[in-house]
Amino acid sequence: MTPRSERGIPLVLRRLTKFRSMDFELAFWQLTYLVVAPRRVYKQTYHHKQTKNVWARDDPAMLILISGCLAVAGLAWGLVYQRSFTGIITIMLKMVFRDFLLISLLTALILYLISNRLLLSPTTSYAASPENRVEFTYAFDVAVNAFFPLVLTLYGGLLVLGGVVVKDNWVCLFFGNTLFLIAQVQYVYVTYLGYAALPFVARSQLLLSPLLPIFVGYLLSLLGFNTARHALQLYFGQSWK
Repeated sequence: MTPRSERGIPLVLRRLTKFRSMDFELAFWQLTYLVVAPRRVYKQTYHHKQTKNVWARDDPAMLILISGCLAVAGLAWGLVYQRSFTGIITIMLKMVFRDFLLISLLTALILYLISNRLLLSPTTSYAASPENRVEFTYAFDVAVNAFFPLVLTLYGGLLVLGGVVVKDNWVCLFFGNTLFLIAQVQYVYVTYLGYAALPFVARSQLLLSPLLPIFVGYLLSLLGFNTARHALQLYFGQSWK
């Protein structure tokens, strides 16, 4: 029996401190394929539903690993750019709790509402069943999955290329802006795959619609707007040249 104090709390949260029960090997496998072949990750979704009767995973290992990656990235950013101890801790907390967890929760909430209102198939029996609606925990899983390739592309890529992409010439502008384009396309595509994997979601292609303004914005930015430099200035509150 589940203790009364734990009722209503998602299982994934109740297991956050139970490291021995987490499958870090599977989570690492999923993180790897989210980068090289994200479609393979969602092939496990239907099997998970059949065995555990939920679409969302109940193992927080993925959250722990991505948070750890971001904490390491925050430490590296702080050391490379000679931040104080307090500054380094602030960057680490900002990356984990604001950039990752808060944005993932907000994205999950928005897509949870949109998908259940606009994307469900009106002609299949799935849509009529409450059990075959998009779960908020699954929407959060998708947001978490989509965030990891972005972590490698932006948080890792900018750390390596940060001194180059902020320079005042078009080639550096091109590489920096293209880095942001790749990250945004990865995020949208992995999100789309997550909802396309659900058999009762019939209009998942709508989730690819942000790609058009992303590409238009990218092309316009090549006229002279250095996305990387402005993003770093906004993030760290200092001038980057």
